[in-house]
Amino acid sequence: MANNLKSSVKMSQGHKIFYGWYIVGLAIVSMMLIYGIRSSFSIFFQPILEEFHWSRGSISLMLSLNILVYGLFAPFAGSLGDRWKPRRMVMIGAVILGLATAGCGFANQIWHFYLLFGVISPIGTACCGTPLLTPAISNWFSRRRQLAISMGQIGGGLSFAYGLLAETVISHLGWRPAYFVLAAILLAILLPLYFFVFHHRPSDKGLVPDGGTVILEESNKVIPRQLTSKNWDFKSAIRSYRLWMLVLADFFYWGLGNYLVIAHQVKFAQDAGYSSLFATSVFALFGIVSIAGQIAAPIADWIGREKTVTFASILAIGALLALISVHDTSQPWLLYAYAVCSGFATGLFSPTIFTGVADIFYGRSYGAISSLLLTGVGIGGAIGPWLGGYIFDITNSYFTAFIISIAGFGLACICFWVAAPRREFKARSRMSR
Repeated sequence: MANNLKSSVKMSQGHKIFYGWYIVGLAIVSMMLIYGIRSSFSIFFQPILEEFHWSRGSISLMLSLNILVYGLFAPFAGSLGDRWKPRRMVMIGAVILGLATAGCGFANQIWHFYLLFGVISPIGTACCGTPLLTPAISNWFSRRRQLAISMGQIGGGLSFAYGLLAETVISHLGWRPAYFVLAAILLAILLPLYFFVFHHRPSDKGLVPDGGTVILEESNKVIPRQLTSKNWDFKSAIRSYRLWMLVLADFFYWGLGNYLVIAHQVKFAQDAGYSSLFATSVFALFGIVSIAGQIAAPIADWIGREKTVTFASILAIGALLALISVHDTSQPWLLYAYAVCSGFATGLFSPTIFTGVADIFYGRSYGAISSLLLTGVGIGGAIGPWLGGYIFDITNSYFTAFIISIAGFGLACICFWVAAPRREFKARSRMSR
């Protein structure tokens, strides 16, 4: 056994580039294309509103339903990825997402959007997105897991900039062809990428995780590096209040915080007098800056997970205060301040919370456990976008909705501190010395 492990380690060291970084690159491209479809919702919002004249609350419910179904299905997808054939699963998910996206181009009734974009699309997203990709990265990396997860989630930031493609196609061809284009690009790139490159675990290629083993040359032994104080399974994890604090943190930050604003930020800027292209470019800036936040997220290895999340929450609150101050086109710098601060905050928060889960709960059921975070996002996201639209419909203003988002960011920070991933992180740091 030891000889086999040792040969596997040497095999992994023989590669000029550790194969795990190919998985990270795959995740970047995949998340940009997969979540770019959902992130483009606010860009499709205006043309759909103009054509059908539905209420903003009714249109916003499309995104709320999408996020809810995604969050509820994500743990099942993560658990299935732990047990079944992950490569086959991500390919099936990509096909489902692509067909549902193309189907939106034929929609004529609101229930068509609810079914295609709200129900079928998020099932495909869960099967080919984060519930499978983040555990795959965690499987491939141990010593540099925070860095790898942060880099892999760059695709999430790019998904917001990807909306510029949707805006360009809509402006030249219309919103229906734009859905066809997004679907075609998704299938043409992801299917071959998943088939030829994706490997869920290092053992699939006869390798071991980066930093996953330590070879003692003197004794010629291979000793597994312990990552956590307990090898958690799903049943024991869901009985831990610390997991539910992390779920609540994502519920508040993404669901009631980010998604409430993301669903309406382009329309909010248009209401203030800005053009659709300018509003979309600010939205893209949010995504681009979030990449900088994701690159900076490994700072959590030095200052701690909780301090990183605290800094992200403060930035997010400041961003919303800037957005609330926008009333006309006289101070465009406020929109830029919002995009920069909110984007950087999101880039810091997203990989750090997943790493926090790995700090505490990494084990054979990590895929299912980490996907529970997305359930928090889903339930919060079901409320946030719809609530923002509903509040506007009855008050003709987003002010109250944005105040709720500010509260969400603050509560997310508190929940993360209560979960306290710093305990396991400090213990592992001592063990590695």
